[in-house]
Amino acid sequence: MVAKQLSIFLENKEGRLTEVTRILADEGINLSALCIAENADFGILRGIVSDPDKAYNALKAHHFAVSITDVVGINCPNVPGALAKVLEYLSESGVFIEYMYSFANNGSANVIIRPNDMPGCIRVLTEKKVDLLAASDLYRL
Repeated sequence: MVAKQLSIFLENKEGRLTEVTRILADEGINLSALCIAENADFGILRGIVSDPDKAYNALKAHHFAVSITDVVGINCPNVPGALAKVLEYLSESGVFIEYMYSFANNGSANVIIRPNDMPGCIRVLTEKKVDLLAASDLYRL
C-alpha cells in the first residue's frame, strides 16, 4: 500500500520534460501518473512509474536531481463527495496532507497522497475501510 514516487527537479528550460520522458521510455519504464508544480525558475515533476528504482538510477545517470518519496494510493468512487469523505477521516485524525494528485477513469478515481504521518494515514484509511491500492497495482496502471 505504500508506493515509491519519483520527484524530479526540472529547470524551466525547453525540452527538459521531453528529456525525462525519453529517458524513461528508453529504459522501458512506464509513467502512469504525474503532476508538475512549477514557479518561474523550476518545476518539480512527481510521478508514479513502473520501476521506481530503475527510473531513479537512469535519471541520476543523466544528471537529474531526483528523489524517491513514499506515498499511499487509494481508489474511491468518482462521485461528488467521495474524496471529501476520505479527507475528513484524515483531518479528524490529525493527518495533514502535504500534497496529492489524482486521475479518474470512468466510475473510479485513483488518488496519490503524501501525508505527514504515513503510519497514521494508513491506520485511519484501513479502519475506515478505504480502498488502498497496492504499490504493485499503482506501478502497473
